[in-house]
Amino acid sequence: MKELKVPQARVLLVGQVGAGKTSFFNTINSVFRGYITRQACSGNAEHSLTTVYRMYQIRNSASGKTLNVRLHDTRGLEADQGMDAHGMCYLLDGNLPDRFQFNPSAPVTPDITGFVATPQFADKIHCVVFVIDGSTVDVMPEKVIEKMKGFQIHMNQRGIPQLVLLTKIDKVCEATSEDLSQVFSSPVVQETVDRVSQILGLPRSNILPIKNYESETELQDNVNILTLLTLQQLLNSTDDYMFNYLDQIEDGKLQQLNIRE
Repeated sequence: MKELKVPQARVLLVGQVGAGKTSFFNTINSVFRGYITRQACSGNAEHSLTTVYRMYQIRNSASGKTLNVRLHDTRGLEADQGMDAHGMCYLLDGNLPDRFQFNPSAPVTPDITGFVATPQFADKIHCVVFVIDGSTVDVMPEKVIEKMKGFQIHMNQRGIPQLVLLTKIDKVCEATSEDLSQVFSSPVVQETVDRVSQILGLPRSNILPIKNYESETELQDNVNILTLLTLQQLLNSTDDYMFNYLDQIEDGKLQQLNIRE
């Protein structure tokens, strides 16, 4: 947004280990590259495969130019380790540098190498996306849910919009597995959307069912279409946040929030 001097919208991905955060980046990347990419390391493991905070660029295959959105990938949430509220605040406020190494046994402090003491608005997070495995919604650890809700308090204090990526919907509904275009008419998927809406207290329209590229070796139109629809929703939410920020500036009511509760 030119008025705010923000060259790229910044979207933070937050989710449980194995939910598909990194796979979502690889899926979007694949759509714009024109072939299946595995630029970011993803897979299944007991603990998070993402140990470094990454600000991923998405590039158009034809021109090599970056898109006006950047995806920020975090360490996967775990019941007894991973990101805490203080670390989340530093992420939201743009204090942490790209490739910051997470240490599950040590809290984030301003003493870390590369800490950005005075981030600009363009450095901050403009939208948060919770990534939830649709096939395991009913068995999500209570401690992980509590962490997400705790993070939401700090996001709400900053007015940051929140969406949910409901991944692995092909494992939730057999009809969707056979024909991904059935995703929005599937009663099973809609029931799962309702459940997630209740858990996080977000409107159903903020819950976005999606299927990441996982075992595929070639692009599929239905996966691409659903991915692009999802990306458009993310961008719409970042626009809403920026317009709200711009309104506050023009009204002379803007107050910088540096909350570290």
